[in-house]
Amino acid sequence: MSARPVSSIVFLLLDQFTLISLASAVEPLRMANQLSGQELYRWNTASPDGNPVWASDGVPITPDGSLVSAPSSDIVVVCGGIGIQSTVTGELIKWLRTQARYSKRLGGICTGSWVLARAGLLDGYECSVHWEWLAAMQEAFPRVAVSSSLFTLDRDRLTSSGGTAPMDMMLHLIGRDHGHELSAAISDMFVYERIRNEQDHQRVPLKHMLGTQQPKLQEIVALMEANLEEPINLDELADYVALSRRQLERMFQKYLNCSPSRYYLRLRLIRARQLLKQTPISIVELALLCGFVSTPHFSKCYREYFGVPPSDERSVTDSERSIVIKPIMPALPVPLPMNALEHARGESTFASIKNLKS
Repeated sequence: MSARPVSSIVFLLLDQFTLISLASAVEPLRMANQLSGQELYRWNTASPDGNPVWASDGVPITPDGSLVSAPSSDIVVVCGGIGIQSTVTGELIKWLRTQARYSKRLGGICTGSWVLARAGLLDGYECSVHWEWLAAMQEAFPRVAVSSSLFTLDRDRLTSSGGTAPMDMMLHLIGRDHGHELSAAISDMFVYERIRNEQDHQRVPLKHMLGTQQPKLQEIVALMEANLEEPINLDELADYVALSRRQLERMFQKYLNCSPSRYYLRLRLIRARQLLKQTPISIVELALLCGFVSTPHFSKCYREYFGVPPSDERSVTDSERSIVIKPIMPALPVPLPMNALEHARGESTFASIKNLKS
C-alpha cells in the first residue's frame, strides 16, 4: 500500500472546553491510522498560553504547547464549551486571522464556532454550534448563516455542535479523504449505529427557542408530535388552545417562520426517515404511521425534502449521496420527534389529544 499524505490538525483548547467533543473529534483520527496501518492523520493540542486547561467536567488537560509554539498544520479546530465569550482575547483573534491568511482550514466544535465568528472568519459561511448558542449567534453575527445541523462543512470551514457530533463530522472528512469503506469501518469499531450527515439536525427544545412566552405554541407543537399517525386538523388545534385558525397561522409565521401545516409536515417526514433508518417497516406501513393518505403522496413529499425517494433511503449511504433539501419550509431548529422505535411500538410519551382534553 503506497504512503498517503499526512493531514495535520491542531486542536486549540479553550478554558472550560467540552471533553466529550474533543474525544469525539480525535478518536476517529486515531482509528483511521490504526485500521489503515498508516499515519493518515497527526494531531496536537494547544492552549492560548501553553498552560493546562480545565475541561468543563473539571479534568485538567496539559496541551502540547501554546499558540506561538503550535506546529504548522493543515487544519486548526477551536474547542469551546462553557462561558465561551470570556475566552476570546485579542491575541487569540489575531492568531486565528493569521491562520486564515495562510489558507488554513478552520474549524470549531461545540461553541468553538463562536470564536471563529467573533474573529470575522465565518462571515458569508454556514456554520453549526451547540443549540444553546443558536439564538445568541444569530443575533450577534448577522453575516453568519447559523444552522441547527449537527455539523456543517462549508468550503474551508468545518464546524459542529457538541457531544458526539464532532465524530460524525470527522467521519465525513475521513470518508472524503480516504473513502467510505474506511469511515464505515471506523464507525463499526466504535459500535456507532450510523454516520449522521449534514441534514441531521440537533434536537432543540422548543422551550429554548421560545422561552416561556408562548405556552400555547408549545402546547400545539406537543400535540403535533403526539399525533403524527393521524394528523389533527388545524382548526381543531386552534380550537384546543382557544385561538382562531388565523391567529394560529400568524403565531407560527412570527415565531417559527413557517405555516403550521409545513411545520407538521416536516415533523412527519423526520419521523419517516427515523423509521426507515431504524426499523424494517415497509414503506406502505411507514407512510400510514406518519399520517400520509397514500404511498405515492408520501414518496413525493419525502423525495422533495430529502432528495432521494424513500425506496432508496435504506440502500444509499449518507456519504455516497449529495442531498439538496428543497425548502418545504425554512431550515429551523426543530425539536425532533420521539425515538422512532418507541413510536413504532406505540409507546408515545405524549398523550393523545383526547386524553389531553379529558
